[in-house]
Amino acid sequence: MIGNPIYRKALEQAASQVAVQDGSILVTGASGLIGSCIVDLLMLLNEKGHHYEVYALGRNESKLRNRFKAFEDSEHLHFIAQDITLPLDTNLSFDYIIHAASHADPRNYALHPAETMLINVEGAKNVLDYCKAHKSTRVELLSTFEVYGNAHKDVYSEDDFGVLDINKVRSCYPESKRCMEIMGRSYIDEYGVNAVIGRLCSIYGPTMAADDSKAHAQFIRNGLKGEDIVLKSKGEQRRTYCYVIDAVTGILCILAKGKVGEAYNIANENAVVSIAEVAQTVADHVGTKVIMEIPSEMEKKGYSAPQNCILDNSKLKELGWNGNYDIQKGISETIAILS
Repeated sequence: MIGNPIYRKALEQAASQVAVQDGSILVTGASGLIGSCIVDLLMLLNEKGHHYEVYALGRNESKLRNRFKAFEDSEHLHFIAQDITLPLDTNLSFDYIIHAASHADPRNYALHPAETMLINVEGAKNVLDYCKAHKSTRVELLSTFEVYGNAHKDVYSEDDFGVLDINKVRSCYPESKRCMEIMGRSYIDEYGVNAVIGRLCSIYGPTMAADDSKAHAQFIRNGLKGEDIVLKSKGEQRRTYCYVIDAVTGILCILAKGKVGEAYNIANENAVVSIAEVAQTVADHVGTKVIMEIPSEMEKKGYSAPQNCILDNSKLKELGWNGNYDIQKGISETIAILS
């Protein structure tokens, strides 16, 4: 991926926003949408004179090595092949941890709800137990806008909270992320852990997995194949989206400047659109059209309840972060890189 000139240029433009001091950084979920982009950016910064020792953790070592093949000769990238539900090696020393490991798409929520919960809860415990033993380590737990539940409003700031339906298996994801957040705050209060929380909106970009089942990922795959964009609902609910490189600079901004125990919405105020508008944006870029299709029962199990969820990012902007991508620019760049 780093060999793609468009992607590399975008990372180079983002590099000036990174304020994390040199040191050793563990990225869990390193082969995923967000984790892989973080690793790419840190390794690019090493080429520009920084000194990051990057530890990429994932369940499949061959997948990690294949994803980061461009850095195979680097002495500053290290692979850790393990499941995040297993304890971290406390003999290793990390200055920072970015905890990005999680199931993060509707198909997995529907097929593996118990596994989804265990990854989020046990994974957070293992990361926080490591930080309990290494008090100097700074950790950022990556959460989701879905923790807000439904508070019968459209715009959510970090102090808001609403209802989650615990009678629906689909709640496995947001409920376990809520557990992760309160676990983090509990470890701060009881053990003095140095933790912050990044709450992500709907993230997209060229580092999406080929089997990502989120609606916008499916739209982009359809578009790249020259197919019509399939919409399985009216898609009227409005959400905040964020291009992956903007999301990564937001994550690193929180890691560098966020206040211990605080949560920060990671979202771009210039990318508030409906799902239908995302579909139409993709279709317009590739010259196809949007069509309606009834979802299967399995797909319905993975869907969240339709509601507007617009994230107020003013708290993150107060740290000095600014996004560079509206939905048009982000979709255009994603398609250009993947074409």
